[in-house]
Amino acid sequence: MKKLITIIKGEMVFFGPRPALYNQEDLMALRVADNVHTLKPGISGWAQVNGRDEISIEEKVAYEVEYLKRKSFLFDLKICILIFTKVVGRHDVKH
Repeated sequence: MKKLITIIKGEMVFFGPRPALYNQEDLMALRVADNVHTLKPGISGWAQVNGRDEISIEEKVAYEVEYLKRKSFLFDLKICILIFTKVVGRHDVKH
């Protein structure tokens, strides 16, 4: 419910880079270098449907850069469909 409120307030979006943790300076530095920090944080995103925590920080940022370049309603719809199919199929879901 809290995330929905942040979306309504305009602080967060459904799809975008997941917020970095306070101790992920390396991730934040790569995001700044590639302008990914200009995107609003999302509940889920392109990097999550492509490996979540199973991919390196560099790969995660590469997916986020791709999202930055391809950002559109249709791309968000694709992410939504992939999330749904992975959750229903329990693909890459560990907990």
